[in-house]
Amino acid sequence: MSRLEERAGKSTPEELPGPAGWNAIDAAFGRLYPGQDNPVHFGCLIPWRLGGPDPLQGVSVYDGGDYFHFVTYGLSDLYEKEGSDPEYSGYGLEFTLKLRKEGLGEEMPELQCIVRILNDLARLTFEKGEQFFPDEYIYTGQELGFDVNQRSRLTGFITALDEAGTIQTPNGKVDFVKLIGASDAELRAVMDKKLRVQELAERIGDLTDYTRESVI
Repeated sequence: MSRLEERAGKSTPEELPGPAGWNAIDAAFGRLYPGQDNPVHFGCLIPWRLGGPDPLQGVSVYDGGDYFHFVTYGLSDLYEKEGSDPEYSGYGLEFTLKLRKEGLGEEMPELQCIVRILNDLARLTFEKGEQFFPDEYIYTGQELGFDVNQRSRLTGFITALDEAGTIQTPNGKVDFVKLIGASDAELRAVMDKKLRVQELAERIGDLTDYTRESVI
């Protein structure tokens, strides 16, 4: 997935009728970040259904001051209603992630790295039916950090409901599921039931912060 200046995939109604789901996501993040009408956007050149490598149709990145706020497009029904669930749109969610700017080094490679991770997780849903909900953990088993230079202690994620919450779109509900970077030790503590996901979230906050030490 590459950076596109014209926000590939964000088709106007004249180009593709009724992008109601996409517009609803834009509106939700427009309320969080008023005035940011043209965030950095990584678009998909070849759609997944046409044999493209990326399941997500796009990822937008909003500037939160001290952090970048990512939101995906493609796990929910972006255009017409396609999913069979009458209540939820598509898989019923979109991923978000808040990446702290401090300690990033070169910003664009780090943004692209997060976009790849979001696509990798979405691929699990598209290919294996893996579902993601708030207050869960995602354990990868890797020992090196998932940042570009693999220097951070963050190897996996816990999840929470993003401040964008749950929205009602013309195609059904969409939960914004926030990914929060966690260390191997933190994730093992959750897996071993020494710590609940919500308790870990209270300790580490909601930013994926490459500079922080493990709290375990």
